[in-house]
Formats: sequence, structure tokens, C-alpha cells
Amino acid sequence: MKLLSVNTASNRQKQGNPRPRSGKRHTPAQPGRLGRAMLLILLIAYSAALVYWMFIGFGRSVHTDGPFRYNLEPLRTIKLYFDLDNGVSFPRRLINLLGNVIVFVPFGVLLPLLRKSLRSVLALLFVSALGILLLETMQMLLRVGSFDIDDLLLNLAGVLCGYILLWSVFLKGKR
Repeated sequence: MKLLSVNTASNRQKQGNPRPRSGKRHTPAQPGRLGRAMLLILLIAYSAALVYWMFIGFGRSVHTDGPFRYNLEPLRTIKLYFDLDNGVSFPRRLINLLGNVIVFVPFGVLLPLLRKSLRSVLALLFVSALGILLLETMQMLLRVGSFDIDDLLLNLAGVLCGYILLWSVFLKGKR
């Protein structure tokens, strides 16, 4: 007479099957209440710092004269920074290109951890694009900067880098 075996971790290891396959993708676990509160505080603090940098920091000043400043031509500013003969210093190029990417990486990590609905890359990029469009428009309307479509593209690249970082770190820990 054969006894029924229970599908336990030790039985699976004896059989060479470390864990059952459910067919579901690995996703980051939803943080607990305290972890969620800490992530939310971190997101709010980082967002406040970002708004400060975008509207007040880096010696920004209000330019009340002339028309609104904007660029709606994709890659125009990015091409300008890759043109070595345009007189723009290397640090300024680096700050503009890499800075616009790096400062949005935390959003690609934090937002999917806080909202399950933002674990889809398309949903995350759509929501992020709306937020970035709002910030860019406010910079132009308040005359503390310009609306630049290239900033939107670079910022979204940062969100995407954060998302990729989140998933690569999470999946690496699950293997």
C-alpha cells in the first residue's frame, strides 16, 4: 500500500523539484504597512526636492521679458549637446543629459512598489509622462525654465531605467 505524499518543500527537494511552477511572473511583494508608509514618505520627500531643483534650485531666476521658452522638436536639444562645436561646456552637457535621466530613476523604482497598477511599464510611463508634462508646462508658464520635449524624453528614460533596475534586482534575488 502506497502512502499519499504531501507536496512539502522537503519532499520537492528530494524529488529534485525545488518549488512548484505556477506559471505566474515574479513580481515584487507588496510592502507591509510600515514599509509602504516609509516608501510614501520617501516618494513625497524626493518629489519635493525635485520640485525645488526644477523651480528654485541651480540659481534659477524668473525671466519676465520675451515670449515663453519651449522646444517641441524631439531630439533638438539632445543633438545640440552632442555637437562638440556649439560652445556648451562638458559639465553643462553632462548635467543636462545625464541629470535629466538620473533624477527620475527613483520614480521608476518607487511608483511600482507603491501601486500595483503601475507595475505595467506602459501604465508607469503614461502616468510619469503626465506628471512630467505638468512640471515642464509649469516651468514654462512660471517662467523659471522652458518646456522642452527632450527633457520629457530624458526623464522618461530615467523612469524606465528605474523600472528595469527594480525588476532586475527583484528577479535576481528570486533565482
